Parts: sequence; C-alpha cells; structure tokens
Amino acid sequence: MKIYQKTITLSEKPRGYHIITGEIERQTPELRKIKVGLAHIMIKHTSAGLTINENADPSVRDDFETFFDALVPEKRGMYRHTAEGLDDITSHIKSSMFGASVTVPITDGRLNIGTWQGVYLCELRNSVRSRRITITIIGEEK
Repeated sequence: MKIYQKTITLSEKPRGYHIITGEIERQTPELRKIKVGLAHIMIKHTSAGLTINENADPSVRDDFETFFDALVPEKRGMYRHTAEGLDDITSHIKSSMFGASVTVPITDGRLNIGTWQGVYLCELRNSVRSRRITITIIGEEK
C-alpha cells in the first residue's frame, strides 16, 4: 500500500463549471503508479466546490449556472455576509451544496470515472481566480 499527497494549483478560471479531470491527471503523475486505489480530491476554498457530472455536453454546465443562480440569487439586501460583493455569501452557500471533495477510484493508473463523467471545479465567484486542491492517493502500486 502506498500513499501520496500533494497540493496543486489549477489554472485560473472564470465563474462557471469547469471540467478539471485532465488537469488533475496531468499535475498528478503519481496516479500512474497505482494499480488499484482511491484518489480523494479536496478543494482548499470556501467559495468553490467540486462535483462529478456530465463531461460531454457543455449545456449541462450552462444549466447548472441557471439553476443555482435561481436557487441562490445574488440579490442586494437579501444577505448580510457581502463584504466582498454580492457573490460573497452566495458562493459559500453554493459551495456547501456541492461539497469540498470527491473520491474517485483509481484503476491501472487512471481515474476510474464513467465514460460521460468528469470532475468539475464549480467556480462560484464573479472574478477569475486560481484554486488549490489537495489530492490524496492511496493504493496498491503497479
């Protein structure tokens, strides 16, 4: 059994839902050493989240934006925690709904997700930001 852990910085992304599966795999060559195991991926921010969802049709990401903006609207006077703007508390609420981590099986050195699945960064702030994630890999080496 081998354990690896590292923190990587994702490229800057604007508000929206971004598939980061490839970016994780490129920045984590340790994955390739694992025959079977798990990758726990945790974002180190409270205004962005992680999820696994559709990786093929970009309209899914647009629909996420429409749905979550309707569910948690940026409406002046509705919230108290707005020191950094109207997207301050709304991004915290949405990130809690998505969650701060996902766990993905590793098989033969690759993240073992479905054909039509991808790991998403849910960037919930209005400004472009870079984000850091910590990846913990536990598994049997090849």
